[in-house]
Amino acid sequence: MDALGFTQILVTMIGRFWPVWIALALTFALSITYKRRLGLYGRLFDSPIGMTGFALVMFWVFTALFANIVATHDPLAQISGMKNALPGSPLKNPVEGIYAHYLLGGDNLARDVFSRMVVGARSVLTIAPAATAFAFMAGITLGLPAGYFGGRLDTGLSFVANLVLAFPVILMFYLLVTPEIRETGPLLLGWRASIPNVMAAILFAFPILFLCILWNARFFTTPARRNLYVGVTLVLGLWIYAGLAFRADPFGLWIMEPNLLNVFVSVVFVNAPTVFRIVRGITMDLKSRDYVAAAQTRGEGPWYIMLWEVLPNARGPLIVDFCLRIGYTTILLGTLGFFGLGVSPESPDWGSTINAGRKLLSIFPVPALVPAIALMSLVLGLNLLADGLREESLKD
Repeated sequence: MDALGFTQILVTMIGRFWPVWIALALTFALSITYKRRLGLYGRLFDSPIGMTGFALVMFWVFTALFANIVATHDPLAQISGMKNALPGSPLKNPVEGIYAHYLLGGDNLARDVFSRMVVGARSVLTIAPAATAFAFMAGITLGLPAGYFGGRLDTGLSFVANLVLAFPVILMFYLLVTPEIRETGPLLLGWRASIPNVMAAILFAFPILFLCILWNARFFTTPARRNLYVGVTLVLGLWIYAGLAFRADPFGLWIMEPNLLNVFVSVVFVNAPTVFRIVRGITMDLKSRDYVAAAQTRGEGPWYIMLWEVLPNARGPLIVDFCLRIGYTTILLGTLGFFGLGVSPESPDWGSTINAGRKLLSIFPVPALVPAIALMSLVLGLNLLADGLREESLKD
């Protein structure tokens, strides 16, 4: 069997992404058709920069969703004779039902580079947005009262946030995700609670706390609805919380592997203080506005004003920062994977793949360049998307 040429490789790869192209086309068609009804998201399609960023981000989102269809091989499978294979190389002894070529070649362990790039998108797009969302929950929950009430509460929380931010980020990540860190921590009820577990127990409680305060503030005058929403939040939230923080989910749906928990907690811990400072600053500016004074005159409680008057008017800067922060988190995850401190070593995450390919970079650059370009394109898309959102939010 002959090797594929450059044009054949390019055409074949474009064809492999057929579900991604269909999903992108439908997303753009529906979004542009109804953009006038979709608020800030709809106005994004009036910005060429925003549309470009959105297209890049959604390309990788749909790639992660359809990775099993797009990938040509198992990303962990090692096929004899394909170590450091050139792009387009045919399999030495093809088996029926297995794709006959390595489109982007093989790595130093004879694994398909193209499939590892495709499946690696799942690792990034699972951890980065979720960890950023948890960091935002923690930052908002603490930043709103700090900016609104001020005083000793603001001073104490700001001191803790500045203390975390003063520590070198990469060194902090290195310390938090090393395997030895799991052997440290207090002994609770006969169980060794490692430092990541203790941090997870604290940080993962913020989403539950935030939602309960949100429902209570909004539906305080209608106890039946408030109790329903708070009850559902507590049941689902504590179930997820037990699984994520303590691996105590009896159904096994919300259990994180130790390495993944270390990375997740590290990202939340590092990002939360920055979000806190942003929310605090915005709150200090908005609390003097007329609509806040009107709500105070109506007799609304402080948490209602913070969550339903101040926070909605801060959504523009926070949405922009959320997109940028996912990009920063993506780079941090790549850095951790590159140093071997991320998820499991055999994982196809882009950082680990770049690290595996760098050893032969001078003579065989493809295994390192492919995930590096993928990582760069996703971060570029997130930055362009943030620029588009910022441009449109300023028009409000």
